Amino acid sequence: MNRYPVWKYAIIVIALLVGAIYTLPNFFGESPAVQVSAGRANVKIDAAALSKVEDALKAAGLPTSQISQDAQSIKVRFDSTDEQLKAKDAIQKALVPDANDPAYVVALNLLSRSPQWLTNLRAGPMYLGLDLRGGVHFMLQVDMPAALTKRVESLTGDLRTALREKSVRHSGISRNGQSIEVRLGDAATLAATKAVLQDQFADLQATETPDGTGFKLTATIKPEAARRVQDQALKQNITTLHNRINELGVAEPVIQQQGLDRIVVQLPGVQDTAKAKDILGRTATLEIRMVDESTEARSAETGSGAVPFGAERYLDRNGQAVIVKKQVILTGENLTDAQPGFDSQNHEPTVNLTLDAKGARIFKDVTRENINKRMAIILFEKGRGEVVTAPVIRSEISGGRVQISGRMTTMEAADTSLLLRAGSLAAPMEIIEERTIGPSLGAENISKGFHSVTWGFVAVAVFMCIYYMLFGVFSSIALAVNLLMLVAVLSMLQATLTLPGMAAMALVLGMAIDANVLINERVREELRAGASPQAAIHAGYDRAWATILDSNVTSLIAGIALLAFGSGPVRGFAVVHCLGIATSMFSAVFFSRGLVNLWYGRQKKLKTVSIGTVWRPDSGTVAKSE
Repeated sequence: MNRYPVWKYAIIVIALLVGAIYTLPNFFGESPAVQVSAGRANVKIDAAALSKVEDALKAAGLPTSQISQDAQSIKVRFDSTDEQLKAKDAIQKALVPDANDPAYVVALNLLSRSPQWLTNLRAGPMYLGLDLRGGVHFMLQVDMPAALTKRVESLTGDLRTALREKSVRHSGISRNGQSIEVRLGDAATLAATKAVLQDQFADLQATETPDGTGFKLTATIKPEAARRVQDQALKQNITTLHNRINELGVAEPVIQQQGLDRIVVQLPGVQDTAKAKDILGRTATLEIRMVDESTEARSAETGSGAVPFGAERYLDRNGQAVIVKKQVILTGENLTDAQPGFDSQNHEPTVNLTLDAKGARIFKDVTRENINKRMAIILFEKGRGEVVTAPVIRSEISGGRVQISGRMTTMEAADTSLLLRAGSLAAPMEIIEERTIGPSLGAENISKGFHSVTWGFVAVAVFMCIYYMLFGVFSSIALAVNLLMLVAVLSMLQATLTLPGMAAMALVLGMAIDANVLINERVREELRAGASPQAAIHAGYDRAWATILDSNVTSLIAGIALLAFGSGPVRGFAVVHCLGIATSMFSAVFFSRGLVNLWYGRQKKLKTVSIGTVWRPDSGTVAKSE
C-alpha cells in the first residue's frame, strides 16, 4: 500500500543529485578580479594584450591566483581587494597611456570561485542583484526635444526629395526649430505641395501664410505623431543600451523605463563607475561617403599636400590615410540589420548590411552614377572615424543589401556587426543620478538575508519536530530539499537574486511546510477515526493532495499576476515565489511520501506511527501513535 516503485526513488535520487550539483557553485563565493576588454572595435584581445598584462603585473610585483583569456576579455583574479586595486592601476598605465583615447577598458569585477568541473557542467551561481552584490546605478534623462528636432530634420530632407520627384518648384525649404518652412511662388504650387504632404507625410500638419507675393507653408509634427516619436526614441535608446551592455558581457543588467523620459540602468558587480559610463556611451554608427579622387586628395593621402576643401582625412585599418568628401550619402539610420558572414568567392569574413527602402533607393542611384569610383564606408565610435573599407564600385547595387569586406578577422566582423546593430542613440541622454553600492554593503545584505532564511528554517523545523515527532523530521528534511531545489533551479536559470527574492525564499518556507501540516493532520484524523497506521498514511496523503493543489494554484495565480504586471523588486519577488511553489509541490508531497514509505512502508504489521499526540475527541484517549 505504502511502497514506491524503484523508478520513483530513482527520480528522487537524480533530482537530489542535480540539485546538489547546481546549488554547489553558490557556496564558493567570488574573488576580486580585473577585467580588460577592448575599448574600440578594431582593438583585439589577443596574446600580445595578455603579454602586456602579465608584464605589467610582474613589474608591479603583484601575485595573481589565475589569469584567463577569451575572445572578449582578459580576466585576472586576486586574493584580496587591495591587490585588485593596485593591479588595476598598473594595468591601466601599461595599456592606456592616453586617457583621452583608450584602446582598452580596464575595470574591476567579481568572478565566481567555482571549480572547473562545475563550470564544465555549466553549473554557475545565481546572479546577485545590485542590493546584494553591489554595483552602479544610473538614472538617465532622454532629451526629447532633440529627438523631435532630429525627426523634423529627417522629414525636411524627405520632403525636399518628394517635391523634386513630383516636379514641384519651390523657393526654398528650411527647418526652423521643430517646424518645416516651404516658400512657394503661386497658388498652384501651394496646392501641389499640400497634395504631396497629404499623400506622403501623414505625420505633418500644415498652415499657410502670405509671404510677399507668394506663400509660406509651415509644417509641424502632429501631437499624436510627436508622442509616437518620443516613445520610439525612448524604446530605441533602451534597445541600444541593451545591445551594448548585454553583448559586452555585463551579467544581468537592469535597463527599464521610468516615467515618460527617463531610463534606469543598474549594473550589478561593476564597481568602476568610469567603466559603466564607457559602456553606456559606447555606440557606433556608419557613414557612407565618396572618396575624393582629385590630384590634391592623392597628395594629401601621402602626406605631401593639404586636405582639399570639402574633404576630410581618415585612417583605414592598416593606418593608411583616405581622403573622403564631407557629403554623407547614407548613415547608420538607414540600416535595418547588420550580420557577420563570409564572402562566397574568397571566403573572407564580411559584414552584411540590410538597408531600408529609402537607403536602398539612394544607394542604387549613387552606385549607378559613380561606377569605377571608390566609395568609403566609415565607422564612427566615440567621435572617431575609421575607414572600414573603400572599394571600387564595379556596377549598380540594388536590392538594399550591401556587403562590407576589408581584411577583417571573424571576430572583427562580429564586433563591427554588433556595433552597427546597436546603432546610435535616437536622442541624447544625460546622467542625472549616479550611485555606487559597494560590495561591503552587498555582503552585509547577503548576511542578513541568509540569517533570516536560516533562522526561519530552524524555527519551523524545531516546531515540526516537537509537534509531529518523526513525521516532523520527515517534513523538515522535505523542507530542506525544497530549499535545495529552489536554489538549484534559480542557479540553472541564472536568475538574479535580490533582497525581495530572499524575502520570497523565507515566505516559501512557510508556504511549503503548510502542505506537510495538512498531510500530517490528515493522517492524524484517519488515526482518530480508527484506521490502521498503514491505511491512515495512505489516506492522509491521498486526501490532502486536493487541498494542497488548490491552495498552491491560487498562490501561483497571484505570483503570475505579480510577474506579469510587476517590475523591479516586485518581479524579483514573484520569480522566487512562483518557482518556490513548484519545488514545494515536489518536496512536500512526492519526496516526503518517499521518506515515509521508505521508513514505514515495508512494515507489514505496523501498529503505531510517530506523529505526535493524537487525541480522540469523544473519549479523550490517545489513539495509536508514538
